[in-house]
Amino acid sequence: MSTVLYVTAHPLNESVSHSLLVGNEFIQAYREANPKDEVIHLDLYKMDIPQIDADVLNGWGLLRSGASFDQLSTESKMKVSRLSELVDQFLEADKIVVANPVWNFLFPPVLKTYIDAICIAGKTFKFSDEGKLIGLASDKKLLHIQASGSVLSEGPFSSFEFSHRYLTAIAAFIGIPSVDVIYIEGIGASADRVPEIKEKALEQALKLAQNF
Repeated sequence: MSTVLYVTAHPLNESVSHSLLVGNEFIQAYREANPKDEVIHLDLYKMDIPQIDADVLNGWGLLRSGASFDQLSTESKMKVSRLSELVDQFLEADKIVVANPVWNFLFPPVLKTYIDAICIAGKTFKFSDEGKLIGLASDKKLLHIQASGSVLSEGPFSSFEFSHRYLTAIAAFIGIPSVDVIYIEGIGASADRVPEIKEKALEQALKLAQNF
């Protein structure tokens, strides 16, 4: 049995969000193909995800210097503990599905906050004595489902595609060997082609769900 984290980064629902529409269809098809697997939905807009702020950095600094957890401030304790919970949950998962829109050429800020929460030294990555980066999440699979108004995966706007490229870089950083992707793109630039674009993405999702 595998555990799947379904990470969504859109404040609205699937009736408005193309990424959630395709993501939810993928998850439904995945559940049907893998009825024994556990799927955990992380709606980032409804979660407590501490930002890496002064409380967190001061807390981590004290712990590295040898202080006990009890010596941390109340705020540092709460935030450091929550970040530990999030990265441990990520490490326990076998597969990750991320669904997000593109806003101003990047995913919503809440997804960056979650990425910061799981990129923790000693947990998802480390450096060898020689300074070589070692990713510690090499046992995981990642699917990225991304919706954008413009076509970003190719063509004249490809140099502005920062969202999927960033997620792919983070995956490599923590050791995930490859990232599958489903683009729902061009929905703003080609309004007359929206049904066709969605249908193509849904077909990809249903097919990929069988073997993810």
